[in-house]
Amino acid sequence: MHTTLSLLSDLAAAAPQPLAAPKSIHEVISSITGWIMGIIALVATMFLVIGGLRYMAAGGDPAQVEQAKGNFKSALIGYALAVLSPVILQVLQGIIGG
Repeated sequence: MHTTLSLLSDLAAAAPQPLAAPKSIHEVISSITGWIMGIIALVATMFLVIGGLRYMAAGGDPAQVEQAKGNFKSALIGYALAVLSPVILQVLQGIIGG
């Protein structure tokens, strides 16, 4: 009986606790910044990998090489956005007035 109660108390302690409400728009934007940077960098990395695979598989086909270059450009833009996302979010915070 004791182990059952201890198991139940351990499960109750491990249950997810409700999140505290954010106090300001600054806290919300700060918490979102990391997620946005990660997602954009992930998508940019996917474009970089796809571009590399297309370039290797092009076999001299100019159309495939151009598509690969387009993927490389998209990856570069994605990485730039990931790096600039904190700045963009700070500007947004300034506009909103947080």
